[in-house]
Amino acid sequence: MTNIPAHPTQASSGKLYLVPAPLDFGCASEVDLRNTMPWGTLTVAARLQYWVCENAKSARAYLKRVNEITPLSVPLQTLHIQELPREVHKKGDHTGNFDARHLLDAAGQGHDVGLVSEAGMPAVADPGSSVVRAAHDLGIEVVPLTGPVSLLLALAASGLNGQNFAFVGYLPQDAAERAQRVRELESLALKTGQTQLFIETPYRNAAMLQTLLQTLQHNTRLAVCSGLTLSRGVCRSENIKSWRQRPSPLDNSTPAVFALGR
Repeated sequence: MTNIPAHPTQASSGKLYLVPAPLDFGCASEVDLRNTMPWGTLTVAARLQYWVCENAKSARAYLKRVNEITPLSVPLQTLHIQELPREVHKKGDHTGNFDARHLLDAAGQGHDVGLVSEAGMPAVADPGSSVVRAAHDLGIEVVPLTGPVSLLLALAASGLNGQNFAFVGYLPQDAAERAQRVRELESLALKTGQTQLFIETPYRNAAMLQTLLQTLQHNTRLAVCSGLTLSRGVCRSENIKSWRQRPSPLDNSTPAVFALGR
């Protein structure tokens, strides 16, 4: 492994580009990238030869789609793609316990590097923050690119407070603990007006919705946005009383964002 200076100068190092991915990962159908990704983001992705990702297979699949719109600078099979360790996926890397500096050796040698997750913006509700921290520590410029971010899309479409909000990640899997956490978030939202955003593994979407309908007070507003940017995407925002009067099934195979507030 080539040694690089602890704090390389901006002139001698490459940049770290945060490259958003479409929100259709794991879905039955794919979106047209030209409808969801800015042209500037696609062109940067097409020229990058060094990547850090969650999963190399899904990263290559995404870049193959990019190549169909704007040709990659080198053949897909010659790209240098590094994966974040498996434990980072399972435990997250937002706590600062993982040192990702070695993943940026190419940037220290003058090459631009792309960071990509499986959907949306890397390091937001996804792994990658350790790589961003490492870049800052090494003096490497970090450049976030524009693209779909499910949390902000859902917040904008919810009608809830967009001036004061919090993303709280995943709720507990245990039913009793999950219900208790829902009550805590509702109390905070009603007391402060702060919108509470959270997500769930898609196959537990229905269980999450059931917990919310059973636990929340009838005047609390709940928004559920599913399949954002997809042709079948939906976003419903009503108080719990209306949700109970007009139940709406939630697809257990499509990613969703949940939000609650006043």
